[in-house]
Amino acid sequence: MKNNINCVQIASDEPKVVVIGGGTGLSILLRGIKKYTPNITAIVTVADDGGGSGVLREDLGMLAPGDIRSCLLALANTEPTMEKLLQYRFDNGMLKDQSFGNLFLAAMVGIYGSFEKAIQEASNVLAITGKVYPMTLEDVQLYAKLENGEIVQGESRIPDEVIKSGSRIKEIYMNPKVSNPLEEAVTAIEDADLIVLGPGSLYTSVVPNLLVNNIVDKIYNAKAPKVYISNVMTQPGETDGFGVLEHVEAILKHSRDDLLDYVIANVEEIPQDTLNNYITDGSMPVALKENDREILESKGITLIDENLIEVKNNYIRHNNNYLSELLMNIAKQDIKGYA
Repeated sequence: MKNNINCVQIASDEPKVVVIGGGTGLSILLRGIKKYTPNITAIVTVADDGGGSGVLREDLGMLAPGDIRSCLLALANTEPTMEKLLQYRFDNGMLKDQSFGNLFLAAMVGIYGSFEKAIQEASNVLAITGKVYPMTLEDVQLYAKLENGEIVQGESRIPDEVIKSGSRIKEIYMNPKVSNPLEEAVTAIEDADLIVLGPGSLYTSVVPNLLVNNIVDKIYNAKAPKVYISNVMTQPGETDGFGVLEHVEAILKHSRDDLLDYVIANVEEIPQDTLNNYITDGSMPVALKENDREILESKGITLIDENLIEVKNNYIRHNNNYLSELLMNIAKQDIKGYA
């Protein structure tokens, strides 16, 4: 019994980390962070309207479950078979391309009558470390205003329309114009020891969270340091030609100029064989340019540039263990050599 009490005490002393975003990047990071602290809150965008999530959103009128599902699985403490089951994607019939995990969450919504309660109960079933919240419970639609003046409706259509038009994204916004954040998400932000934005699709995973009513002020006024993790590779149709600074400027444009305290960026060289596959698909490394550090410092932002990648099965990902160590150091204010 004594050992259990000690374990609880140790866990309670670990940093409270809030990670805001969506997509694959967020779930990969969560798998690393949960090794260092149990006090994790993932706040996830629900603006997705493509793929299996989009089908369920349209058919059942529920919020998009895909990014929520990925975060729940990243934080889950279950048998490998359960994870395989929830990740399983049907390859034919009426359920083709639908994830069983999405259907699981849809069933939970049906049983418990609300998306919020469904996530809570799914969290219990999966015995997750930490908590997962949608940023808002409102049915939001994402829009992009392009530099040529065109308006694109729908998260899933934005990259294709950008490529088709050859015009970059000027601004992202949501309808309804005012959508309220989840109260529990706001409380987690206020109590956090560290607030992390990204990694993830800049305009369709990270920025949408900043568009929810008053959330930027809540993040800014929180006592915790605010960190943005820049993507390793550009995303065709979203960030073509973007370097680290352009990613940061997009975050600040959609929030406020003094929101961030730190930016973490990769400077590790990517193996050419792996890189060639990405270049073929129109993706390039997110470069740290010569004057980026000075420009970021002029904005009050400390740049942490490190070797941050790992390559698995020819896919480039952040090294979530090392990245999590960096984040823990910031949370504990043990940042010698960075500040």
